[in-house]
Amino acid sequence: MSEPEGGAPRETSGTRILSDQADEFTETPDTIGAYPRLTEPQIEMLAAHGSRRRVRKGEVLFRDGDRWADFLVVLAGKVAVIEAYGAPEERLIAVHGPGRFLGELSLLTGQPTLYSAAVVEDGDVLAVPADRIRDMLTRDPALGDLILRAYLIRRSILIGLGTGMRIIGSRYSPDVRRLRDFAARNRLPYRFIDLEDDPGTESLLQQLGVPPQDTPIVILFGRRLLRNPGNAKLAAALGQPATAPAQTVCDLLVVGAGPAGLSASVYGASEGLATVTLEAEATGGQAGTSSKIENYLGFPAGITGAELADRAVIQARKFGAGISVPAQATSLRRSGNQYVVGLTDDKTTIRARTVVLATGARYRRLEVPGLEKFESTSVYYAASQVEAQVCRGDPVAIVGGGNSAGQAALFLVRYAERLWMLVREHDLSVSMSRYLVDQIVRNDQIEVLYQTEVRELLGDAALTAVVAEDRRTGEWHQLPARALFVFIGAEPCTSWLPGEVALDDQGFVLTGPAVAMAAARMRAPQAATPRSALETSLPGLFAAGDVRSNSTKRVASAVGEGAMAVRLVHERMHFG
Repeated sequence: MSEPEGGAPRETSGTRILSDQADEFTETPDTIGAYPRLTEPQIEMLAAHGSRRRVRKGEVLFRDGDRWADFLVVLAGKVAVIEAYGAPEERLIAVHGPGRFLGELSLLTGQPTLYSAAVVEDGDVLAVPADRIRDMLTRDPALGDLILRAYLIRRSILIGLGTGMRIIGSRYSPDVRRLRDFAARNRLPYRFIDLEDDPGTESLLQQLGVPPQDTPIVILFGRRLLRNPGNAKLAAALGQPATAPAQTVCDLLVVGAGPAGLSASVYGASEGLATVTLEAEATGGQAGTSSKIENYLGFPAGITGAELADRAVIQARKFGAGISVPAQATSLRRSGNQYVVGLTDDKTTIRARTVVLATGARYRRLEVPGLEKFESTSVYYAASQVEAQVCRGDPVAIVGGGNSAGQAALFLVRYAERLWMLVREHDLSVSMSRYLVDQIVRNDQIEVLYQTEVRELLGDAALTAVVAEDRRTGEWHQLPARALFVFIGAEPCTSWLPGEVALDDQGFVLTGPAVAMAAARMRAPQAATPRSALETSLPGLFAAGDVRSNSTKRVASAVGEGAMAVRLVHERMHFG
């Protein structure tokens, strides 16, 4: 066992679950596709690459925090998946019988296990090396999709259960909000223990030797303690190192891992380019926070932004792309025929022959007094499962009338006690897709307040009410709200770019013919040179997705631009 940082919870011997249910374990039913059973031909195919071994009741196949060594298939007997194995708070997650396979998304991403697996009935398992299974899944689409789909659903189940790390601190702490946001955006399961509400937290901190002022703390795998870690340190501890892959010069550097960046990563790596991708916050970008994307080609039932992002990340890594999170680009300069990009730590730089800018845009903040007071506790710019759990049973207000606001409303209304949408326009159809408008209008639990703007936020440590003005009548209304979700447009993430990169009046990156039109405003002589459709004012520097001026701001178009950028990269590299 590794030595914990600053102490860790005391482990106990034995396991309550195995003792209490020694005689009978019922296999967990597969109701949503999380626990499918492999066919005999599939098992035979896997057996050719693995080994069969006998297992006995009570044997632990792996523990929380272990690195995945094998992909395990239960051939006979039963195996229980248990969180916090051997600790007082241990919890049974699932029981697998013959034909079922173990694991979840971390097996494919190379992260440590989030739970333990113990044999509860004598039997046999098939063990296939984890690196071998990752390679095999790309060669057998049917098997690959079956396992990947199950793993994605299992990760969602673990997030809902709060399995994994523990974040302990005050809900009023900005660092608690930062850690929770990072975990949520990166689909990392966690459980939040609030110093304000949980009576047992104080004694736990005393046991750990941690004074309240040193919180938040993070407990990993029941035994490692981190004191207010930065996002990069937390990512590294969870097997997601932020340091970019060591490489002398890469062919393609993609900055940003939203739909456009992930698309460029997949196509670049699959076509043989040495590809490195940097992402400052979380893969998927803003699209990754969407509860359901219903108008994306090929998914008639819709797909969550998180699943789309996870699938793309696995696909990009399959082709050899190196993806680093969190890794924020802070500077860019030319050095001969290469680009040098500096990272946050001011020490790390990456050299690349070509660069695709896919940094996207961030939601704008409300211009309302006192917003900063509530941003760490009650104001949100995304509507994921985590935010939904936070505001469960509470009244909620959403500001905005675009697609992001509409998707958030339809998702959050399933959890909130009451929901208001505050819209500046006189009609939702002004900036929202028709399919969303129809669903919102038909939902009696959503009240849309047109031509209405937020004027004031009320509350002490946390939000209690929103004061809004009806611009038609001048009337002010006080709406009880414990959470405020803001979707009022976006600002491009371009402040880190040098002055030689031509931007439009709103700060978005100019590309193609628009570059020549901006030549008069540019000092750099190359700004007047005509470029390919997605090339910027600098040769070999491309822009794709929401960061690009006059882009469509849709997931499908961002994916298309990412793929198109790679073709233009090839042209630049081969023909100059």
